[in-house]
Amino acid sequence: MLQRENVGSMNRRQFLRLGALALPAAAAGVDGHWIERTSLRVTKLELGRSLRFVHFSDFHHKGDTRYAAEMVAQINALKPEFVCFTGDIVEERRFADEALGFIRQINAPVYGAPGNHDYWSGISFDDCERAFAATGGGWLNNRNIALPNDWELLGIGGYSWRGLPEPRASRRIVLMHYPIQADQFSGLRFTLMLAGHSHGGQVRLPLIGAPIVPWGVGGYQLGHYDTPAGPLYVNAGIGTYRLPIRINCRPEITIVTV
Repeated sequence: MLQRENVGSMNRRQFLRLGALALPAAAAGVDGHWIERTSLRVTKLELGRSLRFVHFSDFHHKGDTRYAAEMVAQINALKPEFVCFTGDIVEERRFADEALGFIRQINAPVYGAPGNHDYWSGISFDDCERAFAATGGGWLNNRNIALPNDWELLGIGGYSWRGLPEPRASRRIVLMHYPIQADQFSGLRFTLMLAGHSHGGQVRLPLIGAPIVPWGVGGYQLGHYDTPAGPLYVNAGIGTYRLPIRINCRPEITIVTV
């Protein structure tokens, strides 16, 4: 059973006050896009040379078609071998068809694993499978696929990873929504783990980072970490949750070489 996100006792007014406190630091020039919730950035994760692909997460599409089209255009311009998505297509089911329509416009195979909002919103996973398959990819809800040259993509649906299929290759990339799952793979080792869910906190303060993150993040707020189970990358996500605000935490598309 999935648990609701724990954002402590911070309410909307407190969240906005936190943003107001962060704004003076913006004047110091820490980041020119402090409050740009749709100012996409492309980051790089370089761990090898065998595969080159894009990772994005937390679409949270709410009807902003201009922004969604920009996301698709940016991904297509990178010309990846394939694309990995780590959950939360929408928060509300009424936006699902439109969001999946943008997934279909990506000009590379897209492989995705579900996030908590994909369950909570009640979207059709059959529709997700059809949309991702239309790109040449797939919806990896607790299943794996083999890639050429002894690579595997494994998608974890929900919080539990137990009962997953047997490995199909020696080099394994895991798509999961919750970063904290990296601490649960006792005795296992992966070539790379990709996650989202945190949104980077949406508000990040200099020298502190995100003062608040959702349940399921643990110590992995944003970026690259070395863990006992292997390298982990936590993507800042495309969309926002609760409040349409990002301060010093721009939305992110990551180009990965591994």
